[in-house]
Amino acid sequence: MMWKRVRHDVSRVAKDGAFACPRTGAACLFCLGFLMLSLFLLAGCTRSSHLDVKIGVAMPTREFQRWNQDGDNLKNLLEKDGYLVELEYADNKPELQIEQIHRMIEDGCRVIVIASVDTGALGDVLHEVESAGCRIIAYDRLIMDTDNVDYYATFDNLGVGIMMAEHIEEKLELQEGKGPYYVEFFAGGPDDSNSLFLWEGSMEVLQPYLDSGQLVVKSGEADLKSCAIDHWSVEKSRERMGRILREHYSDGSSLDAVLCASDSVAFGVLQALREAEYRSKRGKMPLLTGQDAEKRIVKAIMSGEQSMSIFKDTRLLAQQVVSMVNSIMAGGEPETNDIGNYNNGVKILPTFLVRPELIDAQNYRKVLFGSGYYNEKDFEE
Repeated sequence: MMWKRVRHDVSRVAKDGAFACPRTGAACLFCLGFLMLSLFLLAGCTRSSHLDVKIGVAMPTREFQRWNQDGDNLKNLLEKDGYLVELEYADNKPELQIEQIHRMIEDGCRVIVIASVDTGALGDVLHEVESAGCRIIAYDRLIMDTDNVDYYATFDNLGVGIMMAEHIEEKLELQEGKGPYYVEFFAGGPDDSNSLFLWEGSMEVLQPYLDSGQLVVKSGEADLKSCAIDHWSVEKSRERMGRILREHYSDGSSLDAVLCASDSVAFGVLQALREAEYRSKRGKMPLLTGQDAEKRIVKAIMSGEQSMSIFKDTRLLAQQVVSMVNSIMAGGEPETNDIGNYNNGVKILPTFLVRPELIDAQNYRKVLFGSGYYNEKDFEE
């Protein structure tokens, strides 16, 4: 898979009224009743106007917690607004997702929301949308190399990479000149454009320390291609971390930080560290980053095994996408807050960025439990 550079320069944001009637008594009640009936019928007509409108939602996999949450959030919110929803998961198989999207187009879906398995593999099937009158919203993964994508809704993934790297910078006191420290990198899937954004954001912060020798990659695997983990796989991350520990850290060298591009990747790294009994032998775990605030990783943060994750409130992203769908169906232009920085190789897509938030041992209760994203009882032993 050839890496494609995507131009991206996101800043670090990111009366009460009374019914008046000239009549009184029963006549007034009649008028009031008539008004209420009219409003009820009007509301019913507005809702039923969506009942024959199909919206497709194409998610990449059920393997990870977040995509199940994304799919459920979108389906529930769209159905609440009166749409018929076709929700599909592609088991991380590009060819299956292409079949699913093709079927959604044939079924008359007016809008399809796509979190792609392979961001560069959908060009051919999306050629069908123009003649079908279907609109496409890319969801959290930028669909590449096609003109047949209308909008993009995502989190600030460059910003996520920056936040991860700044966490390592702060905890290792790199700005104060501390070091050298050993660090390893675990990137996202090579078929996901977000991996490049995350890598660029991280390197924006950490490359100067790599150049100065304050950070050292003992494995020598320090480029995006070498560090990429297919499909953000837990098992592939575990296997790679196990190999790196055996080949480069069996001499007692201390691994100080592992920059992991997601919680699924971090969980694989964490499994390898547990298998190597790293914490008991070295007295502490290396700094581990992640994103998505998965339940298993929140538990690892609570136990001190992982130092942080990036919370991406998928409820907010789903709400924004449903707002986009409603605007499209009303013949309007959806709200966006970035109109110049996301180029998919063919055109620049109008984009809405949702701002993520870092969680660690100090703030996870307030951010996750306080917002109602998780129930604290689910984390009690």
